[in-house]
Amino acid sequence: MQIRELCRRHNVTEQTFFRWRNKYSGMDVSDARRLKAVEAENAKLKHLMAEQLLVIEGLKEFSGKK
Repeated sequence: MQIRELCRRHNVTEQTFFRWRNKYSGMDVSDARRLKAVEAENAKLKHLMAEQLLVIEGLKEFSGKK
């Protein structure tokens, strides 16, 4: 089956197919799941860190120190 037909059948653009192929080629399903879990955890930690930085900046302003 050609890539174009495969993408059309699953309603995915060819660009998305090639991006996924470059990112996930050579991985088992369990590896891909683990990667997605790690990426989700990383995003959550970045969000938490940004919140904490805002709290720290607010405390600095409240205390009068810069």
